[in-house]
Amino acid sequence: MLKDKRFLGVIVNVVVSVFSLYLVTFLLNKELTLIILLVVIGFRILASFIFFDDYKLSWSKASTKTGLMKIILAVISFAVYTPILYYVFKVHFNILFIDLIFYTFITNILVYVYKYYHSIKGNKKTKIFVIYGAGRAGLQLQREFLSSEYKLLCFIDDDEILHHRSIDGISIFSKEKYKSNYNKTKFDLMIIAMPSAKKYEINKIYEDMQGSFETIKILPSMNNILKDENFSKQLKDITVEDLLARHPKDLDKTAIKNFIFDKKVLITGAGGSIGSEIARKCASFGAKELILLDHSEFNLYSIAEELCSFKPKLVMQSILNKEFLDKTFEKYLPDIVIHAAAYKHVPLVEENIEEGILNNIIGTKNSIDLAIKYGVKKFVLISTDKAVRPTNVMGATKRVCELYIQNVENINTEIVAVRFGNVLGSSGSVIPKFKAQIEAGKNITVTHPDITRYFMLIPEACELVLQAASIGKGGEIFILDMGEPIKIVDLAKKMIELSYKKDINIEFCGLRAGEKLFEELLIDESDKKTQYESITVASKTEFNIEKLNQKIEELLASKDKIAKLKEIVPEFDHKLN
Repeated sequence: MLKDKRFLGVIVNVVVSVFSLYLVTFLLNKELTLIILLVVIGFRILASFIFFDDYKLSWSKASTKTGLMKIILAVISFAVYTPILYYVFKVHFNILFIDLIFYTFITNILVYVYKYYHSIKGNKKTKIFVIYGAGRAGLQLQREFLSSEYKLLCFIDDDEILHHRSIDGISIFSKEKYKSNYNKTKFDLMIIAMPSAKKYEINKIYEDMQGSFETIKILPSMNNILKDENFSKQLKDITVEDLLARHPKDLDKTAIKNFIFDKKVLITGAGGSIGSEIARKCASFGAKELILLDHSEFNLYSIAEELCSFKPKLVMQSILNKEFLDKTFEKYLPDIVIHAAAYKHVPLVEENIEEGILNNIIGTKNSIDLAIKYGVKKFVLISTDKAVRPTNVMGATKRVCELYIQNVENINTEIVAVRFGNVLGSSGSVIPKFKAQIEAGKNITVTHPDITRYFMLIPEACELVLQAASIGKGGEIFILDMGEPIKIVDLAKKMIELSYKKDINIEFCGLRAGEKLFEELLIDESDKKTQYESITVASKTEFNIEKLNQKIEELLASKDKIAKLKEIVPEFDHKLN
């Protein structure tokens, strides 16, 4: 096969040389002699074999380097045969020089024509796609898809200046124009090439266009794009996180860095969804030392491996063992404690009420008391929207913790709580559950058609937690603005759409014990504003600390835990469902 390619290469070389020389002599009105043909063709063939073995090169994979190589070979052979023909055979220099130009031009044209033909033949455009976004990312994707099976139908862009224009003959439409032109046609693929777009913009595009395409893919956000890789390799399916995540407008990373930088930070529950992300953020904002505490060996190992370059201190310990916890505080003397350790899964806590009370109330109380004892500068409790007018034991235990941080006596430690709703993708949340059901081909189970929840991305929720903590002076319960609540049934529908599995339905299974339809973040209108729109401060609830401690002791000893919880938290309305 290789010999055949070389033979064909020689034939092409001979034919092009004859044609080029004939054309030059005809235009200059000169005679084309056999000696000119033999010498020029002979040296060109010889140079090709000796220097680069040019005939091995595949024209179908030609590049700029291929064309340059052919020019170099032509010039080398020209430099050899020109003195011979000029001085010995008196061939005019103009003939040889113009022939060189014609020959290299024709040869390169043939190479690239062949390459183009081969690419058309080998990559039949069997599918049609559209790029949403005619900016730099869109143009890059257009180039990368040239040799694929996809044919680019058009660009869509929201910029009115670009409408009615084209790129390489491909039209740029507005969304409305595209809809009017192709309203009844469903194409294979749309790529949203807008890595700098906000989540609500992506959501709006998806809502408007998802019925018009078999598949919709998206480039990662600008921060996550790998600059040294083709954009086409980084395309990903749209996830529910891409559509529902809410980015706070007033995120103050300077305040967070000033709060965390060069501080020793102890994080309880450091292996959980929230605790592990808090650990990542503290590392990125320049904490002096990270003390990661968790009673789960696997969770602690996982976050330790991820942050191994930071060399965190690892403490495998339960917050219920106050004696051991005391030794940890004494050993590390942290500047900041972020208390993320808690049992958060509502139905599980309902089935394990005593354990929930011990872990959430006593574990938190142990941590706060030791923070005060060892002069920790700031203690931050991760609370929940379920603490507002709680209907379940988990929410009630968190409310007790909020009462404790607001009323405990301390001098040197600023103790605050931060209350927020669900975070997208956290362990035990509905999104991982729905994903697992979809992957297994099962119907999605939703408790009630009207149930709603607040949602935020874990990284952004954790940054807002640190931002709120940075402005706390002690005793505040900060409330994060989670945006508008989302219907869980709408979330389920969207996840089914994104899976492209049309045989999956939604089943309603009824509210579980302790679950309510709507979560709340605010108790009343007296909540105060802060300098940040995304952070509010809840009104303080006065509770004599000695009485509170006595009530907690009674709660531990009581057989009727629910009744005692209601004494501490009068608004607790236990829902057995």
